[in-house]
Amino acid sequence: MTKSRFLAVVTALALLLAIPTAVFAQRVPAHVLIGSVTLDGATAADGAAVTAWIDGEQVNSTTVANGEYILVLDQEDSSWAGKTVSFKVSGAHVAQTAAWAQGGADVLDLVGDSTGGASGSQGAEGATGAQGAKGSTGPAGPAGPAGADGAPGPAGPSGAAGSAGADGAAGPTGAAGADGADGSGGALGVVALIIAIVALVAAGGAMMMGRRA
Repeated sequence: MTKSRFLAVVTALALLLAIPTAVFAQRVPAHVLIGSVTLDGATAADGAAVTAWIDGEQVNSTTVANGEYILVLDQEDSSWAGKTVSFKVSGAHVAQTAAWAQGGADVLDLVGDSTGGASGSQGAEGATGAQGAKGSTGPAGPAGPAGADGAPGPAGPSGAAGSAGADGAAGPTGAAGADGADGSGGALGVVALIIAIVALVAAGGAMMMGRRA
């Protein structure tokens, strides 16, 4: 601890001891915090505001002088005991915190970051929640494309022979045929046949008569 910080703590404690005994009868001993103040990587300017917060409520404030601060956090009872004290520098985020203690005195250097500070690491994945209720049926989607033709199925059994049908109606009478040629040639053939027979008979008779002579 530097000499100036030591003197600041001693001064703060001396002020607390100088408070009348009647006041202490109503309040518990305060918690004193001192330290350097840095904002965005540089020493905070004189007059920069340093505020202290407990449970989201501002409980005290001070200003920077020569790059340092002194904060005295007191209350009427000990309900702050063990609670976390957070800080802001000119409204900027400060990562450092302290635990309030009755009569405590800490040296705590504050580092402010007006950009919001570095992102924290990702937390572990939470457990799977319970399954929600089944939603209502949505509208039918458009018809899909036609599928490919399936393989041919096996041949079915042969069917029984059908009964004979009734006779059809008689067709119309056909047209009369053309007249045949004149039959006179047939008679001449008969006459020629008779003449041939007579000639044969005559020849036969002549042969018989020749043998007898």
